[in-house]
Amino acid sequence: MANRKSWIEKLNDKKEPQLKRIEIQFADMPAGSNMFIATPQLIDEYVKQIGFGRRIDIKTLRKDLALAHHADYTCPVTTGIFLRIVAEANYEKLQLGKEIDEISPFWRVITPNSPLAKKLTFGQEFLIQQINKEES
Repeated sequence: MANRKSWIEKLNDKKEPQLKRIEIQFADMPAGSNMFIATPQLIDEYVKQIGFGRRIDIKTLRKDLALAHHADYTCPVTTGIFLRIVAEANYEKLQLGKEIDEISPFWRVITPNSPLAKKLTFGQEFLIQQINKEES
């Protein structure tokens, strides 16, 4: 059995972004749309650009990535998966000794009561703490 990849390894996987034309309606995207499929690295780079004390929702993240990559939409499924990879990998970096200002501020995108937050291995409390620190 192969060793399981760490979250950092998943973040650093070399994947290429894709642009696909969807033939049938999918989620909030009508048939015939050009759908962008990002990578964990692209999501990580986006998150790094969010300033202290700012919050961005996932819909805005998806819209911004679609515009930047000449697409109509960004895939909601892979965006959620990749955002989790970003959160888990950056939390892993923190556990390995990085300082909070050396990691991507994923708490600026993930809402503590969201389905994604409930899947995080480290729980929702860390998100709440970081958000509260930036709001005070």
